[in-house]
Amino acid sequence: MNKRTTILFLFCAAALGLSAQSRDSRIGTAVETAIKKIEWPTGSGVSVPKLMSYETNADMESLTVRLDDSVSKEKIDSRTVNKLYKLLRKGLPAEYRKYDIVVISDGRTLQDIASESRSVKPVTTSWGSTDYKGQPWVQNVSRQLTASKGLYDRHISIWSSHGRYYDSSKGQWKWQRPNLFGTTEDLYTQTIVTPYLIPMLENAGAVVFSPRERDWQKNEVIVDNDGSHRGYVEYGAKKWSATAAAGFAFHEGTYADGENPFTKGTARKVKTTKGKRVTMASYQPYFTESGQYAVYVSYNTVKKSVDDAEYTVYHKGQATTFHVNQTMGGGTWVYLGTFNFDKGSSEFNRVVVSNHSSSKGFVTTDAVRFGGGMGNIERGGEVSGMPRCLEGARYSAQWYGAPREVVSVYQGQNDYNDDINCRSLMTNWLAGGSVYVPSNEGLKVPIELSLAVHSDAGYAKDASLTGTLSICTTDYKGDKSLNSGLSRSVSKTFAQGLIDQIKSDVSARFNTSWTVRGVWDKNYNECRRPEVPSAILEVLSHQNFNDMKFGQDPNFKFTLARAAYKQIVKFVSRLHSTPYTIQPLAPDHFSLSLVSKGRIQLRWQPVNDPTEPTAKPSCYIVYTAINNGDFDNGTKVNATNFTLDMEPGSLYRFRVTAANDGGESFPTEELAACYNKSARKNILIVNNFHRLSSPAIIDNDLEQGFDFNADPGVPYGKYAGWNGFQTNYDRTMMGKEGSAALGYGGDELVGIFIMGNTFDYPTEHAQALATTGRYNIVSCSADAVENGTVRLSDYDAVDLINGLEEDDSHSLVHYKSFNTTLQRKIEDYVRNHGRIFVSGAYIGSDMTSDQETAFLGRVLKVSYNGQNRDQVNPTVTGMGQTMNVWRIVNESHYAAVSADVLNAADGGYCAMKYADGTSAAVAYDGSDYKAFTMGFPIECIKDAKTKSAILRGIMAFILK
Repeated sequence: MNKRTTILFLFCAAALGLSAQSRDSRIGTAVETAIKKIEWPTGSGVSVPKLMSYETNADMESLTVRLDDSVSKEKIDSRTVNKLYKLLRKGLPAEYRKYDIVVISDGRTLQDIASESRSVKPVTTSWGSTDYKGQPWVQNVSRQLTASKGLYDRHISIWSSHGRYYDSSKGQWKWQRPNLFGTTEDLYTQTIVTPYLIPMLENAGAVVFSPRERDWQKNEVIVDNDGSHRGYVEYGAKKWSATAAAGFAFHEGTYADGENPFTKGTARKVKTTKGKRVTMASYQPYFTESGQYAVYVSYNTVKKSVDDAEYTVYHKGQATTFHVNQTMGGGTWVYLGTFNFDKGSSEFNRVVVSNHSSSKGFVTTDAVRFGGGMGNIERGGEVSGMPRCLEGARYSAQWYGAPREVVSVYQGQNDYNDDINCRSLMTNWLAGGSVYVPSNEGLKVPIELSLAVHSDAGYAKDASLTGTLSICTTDYKGDKSLNSGLSRSVSKTFAQGLIDQIKSDVSARFNTSWTVRGVWDKNYNECRRPEVPSAILEVLSHQNFNDMKFGQDPNFKFTLARAAYKQIVKFVSRLHSTPYTIQPLAPDHFSLSLVSKGRIQLRWQPVNDPTEPTAKPSCYIVYTAINNGDFDNGTKVNATNFTLDMEPGSLYRFRVTAANDGGESFPTEELAACYNKSARKNILIVNNFHRLSSPAIIDNDLEQGFDFNADPGVPYGKYAGWNGFQTNYDRTMMGKEGSAALGYGGDELVGIFIMGNTFDYPTEHAQALATTGRYNIVSCSADAVENGTVRLSDYDAVDLINGLEEDDSHSLVHYKSFNTTLQRKIEDYVRNHGRIFVSGAYIGSDMTSDQETAFLGRVLKVSYNGQNRDQVNPTVTGMGQTMNVWRIVNESHYAAVSADVLNAADGGYCAMKYADGTSAAVAYDGSDYKAFTMGFPIECIKDAKTKSAILRGIMAFILK
């Protein structure tokens, strides 16, 4: 039976001694602690009331508290009541937390006093004067701009639903949701949150916390001052010393349920300095594999912690500096950013924390973690065997040092329920003690909003959409206010705004009428438990194939995530009564050109967002990388072009973002260039591989689903969303469960992060060609050729990258291996003695009309003769080489699961063969022009040296 809890404040005129009925001094300590944390009215001259007595009755399970009468003479509001209640309840020893609490004074309850007071304020629907004004928890001070009208200094908690968990009743690890259409909700929702929504929010200046592990890197390297000290070094003018509080300590092997790694070790501290004689601690890991790794740091929050602790991340020689506000967030992992690191151990790949600060105080340091890693929490005698990012938040919470009551409300007996609870509880734990959650104990991180991203069940037999739903809780058992006193009704405003924005943006982007199912105002854990405004977003139905035809397309995910990001910006701005600006879209028509010896010009064009008038760029950021180094921290540019001098013989790589007061866009594709003093030929690399798509679609009267074998689709970069191939396509099984259900499939891809389109293939080509030292090399996007920004006739040879570009008939965005404009540009070029090399998997199969096939024969000297799908013997021979080609989806590189057989036509000849003897490439050695066309992408040759040799040989052939 649930107890009715009442707080009564009695303010006695006479002082009373402590009641003899109570013997537990811990209660008195808890009451006094709670009283001191409340901001009391001070008109009577007494700022804190005096505890007069307290007594318990075990039989009645009641606690009676008496205070003096100072506050009864003042005007008290209901928020003061709620704050004191929550503080007192939380501070009591565990055995008393279920007691009815009664505080007797003057015959009136605090609620009565508050209701009689004319100063009682209604619950507010905006933050009003409640606002965090300090430094951000984490700030990238190397960044080129501050999103002053975006989300700068706003802290937000975002998570994707569910994840792998341990079912103690069955003694096994399992998904929380069923396998449907190649995925499960546990995997699917993170493919919206991680690559799209979180970066958008961070590009807007927000500090984003995710209860689930966000890094899709399977490796994990930890450097700590404890243990062997491997990779940890202290040096400088001052000595570090141990902090009083515990710190993180790593041990090999697994961690038992309830084991908190942040209570097992030590941390270090040093006094700050404003001068040049700094003291530092260096964390230099050993990486078994090169790649992208998230960087997390840990530290203690101590008295006189500073708000600008300086961390520098050295990533492949580049240095990016962060300021971390150590007055909050001590004792957990704190995300800085994700960076590229080289294999091995090097001072060019490490993290350094210094004691340089603008304030007097202390900098503390504990450990640094690189990479998301594999799950290491043991349940039932075994770990999940999965990357940590695929597990539920419950296990990340333990690894992040959260208290046991956050990690496991059910004390290790029900991981499913624990996972649901801990997403919100981690948010409250971090935000506790901040201006937005003042009455909770916690780490004082000013988190002011939370969003849970889910997909849900449901299906429509009539081929209609189920669409998007949002959920909020505005009244939980009569409690209509959040911890700060803010009305829970604001969550409904947020939830409504989400679906309105999504309907508007998705409908406009894809010329459809996207369905929204409205707002549910119900008691759901993830919108009831958070002590800040919150909502659950059910993006679509993962059980309804007509939803998933949209949902598995990367272009849809980007658009939906951008709509959610927009609404977060607008909602936060509304609550704070501040103006907002939405970050721009990425530029297009990107190109590089040599304007003089060693001098290169970058050009691009802005892209309009027709659904958002504020999303216009005011400047651009040019990012540069040289040779094998990582990208720098950018150069701010006000125009749509940028010119710089290149060192001879060095390979330069570039990306560009659009920016404004709302933040930065996603980057353009990566282009590359190289200048050689002795070069006599100029080569243009054209990137025409921009396709992003779902797997092939089957949708007829009998069957529905994704055909992974026909075409696995093209994800955006690394993809962690597939769990296996669909096996049940029977439409009559719609809505069933288990293996009988429409959409059911296997688990053969679980834990394999498929590589998709990384938009950096001009670099692969340029790296190979630059080794010859014979050429000047530049590159561009195909749309810059199509609109005339780049003229093919300016170059001695053209290298056209088609990759997996094709009109696949199911992508939400139209792609084409050669559109009519590009065909015309190429034909004009070769008719003027041009030289061209083209490679791609769908060069012939995507050209089906009479006009298109004529172009292939007339210009490239090829004819299409079917597809080669040999994944058992994926070799190609030619030019004195045998090449192994990526033909099966994998973690290293996109795969050409299907490749075109291209026969020679009109003077061409076979230059390469597949393992079955069919033609893989055609060369044309004409007196008028030369061409070399491959029916598979040259980027898919596995061995880098072989790939480089083949590309150099082809270029030598067409330029001879």
